Amino acid sequence: MKIDSSLSAIVTGGASGLGLATVRALRDAGVKVAIFDLNEEAGAKYAAELGTTFHKVDIMSEESVQAGFDAARAANGQERIVVHCAMVAGGGKTVGWDKENKCFKRAPTEGFERGMLGIAVASYRIASIAALGMASADPLNDDGERGTIILTSSCAAQDGQIGQVTYGSGKGAVNAMVLPMARDLMDLGIRVNAIMPGTFATPPMLMVKERAPAVFEGLGAAVPFPKRLGEPHEFGSLAMELVRNTYFNGQCIRLDGAIRMPPR
Repeated sequence: MKIDSSLSAIVTGGASGLGLATVRALRDAGVKVAIFDLNEEAGAKYAAELGTTFHKVDIMSEESVQAGFDAARAANGQERIVVHCAMVAGGGKTVGWDKENKCFKRAPTEGFERGMLGIAVASYRIASIAALGMASADPLNDDGERGTIILTSSCAAQDGQIGQVTYGSGKGAVNAMVLPMARDLMDLGIRVNAIMPGTFATPPMLMVKERAPAVFEGLGAAVPFPKRLGEPHEFGSLAMELVRNTYFNGQCIRLDGAIRMPPR
């Protein structure tokens, strides 16, 4: 796909971290971008700074997401690029020791369900609404390409750690979604891929750096090479290549400095 000012994109979670880095990369290439996020203050700030539109969107709500797509399309036209970075997750061991009550306890089913809704279901929601809009658009090139969808998975889909049964399961479901969805959409010329980031220097990790610098340094040292956390712009760079290179389809790609996460 040729990336230029004729294209429109939607980035969920675009007001921080990996999403914001992707917004910056797309804008640097001239793409019209709509930021979807719940953080109105940050969203409005970056929209003004980068020349995008901002739409307050709750990925857990079908109505909110559909309204966001409608508003983004009214402002920028039919999106041809969607990068989904937003999520709602949860944690907790399947069964752990409750120190206060001195007994075993299990992570509640409701928490697992919420995490699956916030990761797997939300990913399907964003991707399928985007695909429906792209399906009726004119092809962009001789390959008949109409659009591309990039989901955000995680190395936890393969290396889930202790306490990540919800997160790892949700991201694993995202990985499992990619190939059948790419096959569903192949005759429409819509590609689907996922990026599986390792440990990145996103705002939560920067809080760790501030509060527990030794822990932060240890996380970086655990990466084989380069011995540091990933930078958000590196995620944005890969997202741009997945947009640009039409032969990338149905792939789940690790971006992790060769780390394989230990149990804890």
